[in-house]
Amino acid sequence: MNQTNNKKIKIAILDLYEGAANQGMRCLQQIVDEWALKNNKDVQLDIFDVRLKLELPDLSYDAYISSGGPGSPTDTAGLEWDKKFMHWIEQVNNWNNDFANYPKKHVFFICHSFQLACRHFKVGNVCERNSTSFGTFPVHMTPDGANEMVFAGMKDPFYAVDSRDYQVIQANHNRLKEMGAKILAIEKERPHVPQFERAIMAIRFNDYFIGTQFHPEADAVGMTVHLHTPERKETVIKNHGEPKWQSMIEHLNDPDKILWTYSHILPNFLNIAVEELVEN
Repeated sequence: MNQTNNKKIKIAILDLYEGAANQGMRCLQQIVDEWALKNNKDVQLDIFDVRLKLELPDLSYDAYISSGGPGSPTDTAGLEWDKKFMHWIEQVNNWNNDFANYPKKHVFFICHSFQLACRHFKVGNVCERNSTSFGTFPVHMTPDGANEMVFAGMKDPFYAVDSRDYQVIQANHNRLKEMGAKILAIEKERPHVPQFERAIMAIRFNDYFIGTQFHPEADAVGMTVHLHTPERKETVIKNHGEPKWQSMIEHLNDPDKILWTYSHILPNFLNIAVEELVEN
């Protein structure tokens, strides 16, 4: 199918940060802007405040990216914004499942949104971690991940920014098989704590929905600023030691680590999401 540079591409970012200070929204907008410039695309980018304003995009968009966010991904079940978000997921899924509807709608779920999607689809146990995971960590691809086009160009393992108090573990393999879903990546092995199961770090839920428990949008600038704030630096050093903090800074500026993830995963997603678009 022919792509077109003339058609305006509509991209929606779903903001789940609930007003909390973050680098994620800046990074997401930056990635979309950089992708549009590099590919000479005319992009309309709209942002929807899901939790504070109960805003959700309609089905006129070509691609959707749903952000991370604070708090528990399980305790909000039943809240109005949570119910609306789950209904929106079903709306998009129903559109995609109708053979007559075209083009299909691609969605990328990040961290908190990923956990919410996992809860909605019942593909694993969404639960609190024993301790906060924060920093830059290796992510290991599964065989399905090695064949995933959104991961094209990624190394195994690749490095990603992780920032979460919750996790998805204990995959429901029967449900995954029923959906045609695939686990794409898992947490680094922790031989010193064998009692803790490795978390699921990425899932392709179906042909059009994909998500990661890590933050593919994180960039070196934002994370460096974040890690140099006195509170965050003190927390990392207290919990992991100063060598860990220093290694995190080094990883951020290594072009083969966080910068590589930033420049590949979401741009790949956007490439795939718009390749179905054709001139009318």
